[in-house]
Amino acid sequence: MKLKKMIALLLAAAMVLALCACGAQNVAPANNGNNANEASVPAEVTVKDMIGREVKVVPGSYKKVVCIGAGALRMYCYIGDTAILCGVEDIDNPTLSERPKMFDSVSRPYVQAFSDVFAKLPSCGVGGPNAQAAEAEKILSCDPDIVISEYEDTDKENALQEQLGVPVITLKLGPAGVFDDAFKGSMKLLGQIFGKEEKADTLVKFIEAQQAEITKRTAGVADADKPAVYICGLGNWGTTNHLMTAQNYISFNTANVRNAVSGLAKDGIQGIEKEKFEALAPGMDIIIIDAAAVKNIKPMFAEDPRMFDSCKAWQSGEVYLEMAYNAYYTNCEIALINTWFIAKTVYPELFKDIDMTAKTNEITKAFLGQELADKIAAAPSSFGGYQKIDTQTFFK
Repeated sequence: MKLKKMIALLLAAAMVLALCACGAQNVAPANNGNNANEASVPAEVTVKDMIGREVKVVPGSYKKVVCIGAGALRMYCYIGDTAILCGVEDIDNPTLSERPKMFDSVSRPYVQAFSDVFAKLPSCGVGGPNAQAAEAEKILSCDPDIVISEYEDTDKENALQEQLGVPVITLKLGPAGVFDDAFKGSMKLLGQIFGKEEKADTLVKFIEAQQAEITKRTAGVADADKPAVYICGLGNWGTTNHLMTAQNYISFNTANVRNAVSGLAKDGIQGIEKEKFEALAPGMDIIIIDAAAVKNIKPMFAEDPRMFDSCKAWQSGEVYLEMAYNAYYTNCEIALINTWFIAKTVYPELFKDIDMTAKTNEITKAFLGQELADKIAAAPSSFGGYQKIDTQTFFK
């Protein structure tokens, strides 16, 4: 009997020890800040925006966004989610009767793609070329947790950030537009902040591949075989005409096009004198007119129907229309599409496989996720899209 009791006691002791061991295995480890819950919380990082400001952000955490200044919303739409916008400038809301309307007739693909989204959002400011400062009170009324801006003034951006109490990130386009490193940097910065790194990287690589393909196709053209091309209608939507041009034009450089304009005191878009235009006119093999200039050229042509008579291209019918790419800053996707159109116009045999409608849809889908060729061509100031101009009727 004593033996049975001893055995029972030993078994009981063994069971207690086993239970204790089991319990020890289930005790949670000490919290060293590395558990799964903490790992899933985004960490705050410091980024440098495109004008060199250091701003603390929490990538991937933002749920309410507003974009302010010319081009900011457009660039955000290339990378960000429009569903988390919580306000929009009046200029980009087509349902408002009281707002800047100077761009209503021209294609702005980001507005054409997302006008239904913008129409439902409250105002974060008037916007437009005359808006030279952010409207802090309107921005605050939208209650954003981050602001994307293209007001490139460090002191004002810092002051706005302090007033709003949320990060203000400044983007930049750069003088070479869609091909500029600043634009690519802006895309990558947006990708980092909104957890869209892969999307940003894909877009940047797409642009670089498109540019490289155009350059590759035209690289073998001998200088003697390059026609002299005059580009005009560049610059501001409201003021441009046939005298607005550029001697160091990025689309021409990309497509190895010989520019009819040279010898100007500076690079970049600028107006030339009527006398300079008339001196260059006999050597212009091709003229490409940006659609933004048509509304200003028409009354000039009505007053002086012989204004282009000295142009070689006008007399031979080698006059073409590209789409307006500056409308509340640069339509970057259209600037890229225009480069293809210029290359195809100047070197038709090298680009005979390129259909401009298909190329337009390919590019707008890469930038905005939608095929927008029909909408771009349908805008009143697109005049039906890319085309060779009938010099006898177009400006009448």
